[in-house]
Amino acid sequence: MDLTDKQKGVIRGVIPAAALSVVGLCGASLWLPVSTLPANEPGARIAWAVQWSLLPILTLMIAVARVGNHRFSTPEDIDGSGLTSGTQQIRVLRSVLQNTLEQTVLAVVAYVIWAVVMPRKWLWSIAIASLFFVAGRIFFSRGYTRGAPGRALGFGLTAYPTFGMLVVLAAVLLFRLVMT
Repeated sequence: MDLTDKQKGVIRGVIPAAALSVVGLCGASLWLPVSTLPANEPGARIAWAVQWSLLPILTLMIAVARVGNHRFSTPEDIDGSGLTSGTQQIRVLRSVLQNTLEQTVLAVVAYVIWAVVMPRKWLWSIAIASLFFVAGRIFFSRGYTRGAPGRALGFGLTAYPTFGMLVVLAAVLLFRLVMT
């Protein structure tokens, strides 16, 4: 199968995101000190995840605010998507908002489950994933109008840490189920 130029551009964007995700999530648990992590008790671990969830939630808030501010200042869009077809700019902002909402839900849930299931030294992965999430949303939003290749790095930095965490969690929980 021959890849299109856009597909090649997406691959060029997602490969560094995937590599950074693996190095960041695994490296954090190996290189960062366990002594700075919260106590190894359920409440402290969940609190750690919830606190780091603030960063993805702030990106969601910013995406909502961008849509609202644009609507307020643009007569063609002020009445909302239920009453107008919308300008190109509001369609882009709404698409970024929708994707950010989807990614935020997955990330926050993954962080909390990760905090409960994984060994304490792996809690650093939540912080790294949260920081990558913010960087990813910035790259995604700024690259959106350049099409799929322009969004690829941002999407990867946002999604791959979360997807990786969810896959690892499923494997760990399945292993525990089989071994009991």
